[in-house]
Amino acid sequence: MDMIYERSAKGNLEEVGQRLEIAVKARKFGVIGVLDLQAKMKEKGVAFANPCRIYEVCNPQKAKQVLEADMRISTALPCRISLYEKDGKVTLATLLPTGTFRLFGQKAMEPVAEEVEREIKGMMDEAAG
Repeated sequence: MDMIYERSAKGNLEEVGQRLEIAVKARKFGVIGVLDLQAKMKEKGVAFANPCRIYEVCNPQKAKQVLEADMRISTALPCRISLYEKDGKVTLATLLPTGTFRLFGQKAMEPVAEEVEREIKGMMDEAAG
C-alpha cells in the first residue's frame, strides 16, 4: 500500500497555497503553521533551489481522540501537506494517515485515520485546481 498521496496542481505555489488554506478551513481543520523550507534553509546559509512550503494542518477533535488512545501518535501530528515546485510545476504531497497510524498498532483508531485521510485528500484535490 502506498504511504504517500500526491497531486499535480494548477497555478503557482502562492495560488495553490491559498486554495489549500480555503479547503482546510472548509473541512473544519485549521492551519497550525506554514514552514517555508527554501527560506528557512537560506536563513541557515544553505542554498536550496526548489520552493517548498509545508502546511501543518489539524482537526482538534480528531487529534484529541487519537492522542487519548495513544500519546505516541503525537510524533505524527499535526498532519503535513507539502507544496513544492519541481521543473516549473507545483505538486502537493502528504504521508497518508492510515499508513502512519499503522506504525502505532492502534486498530481502534483506524476509522479515525481513514476519516482524516479522506478529508486531507479532499483538501489536496480542491487545492490542486
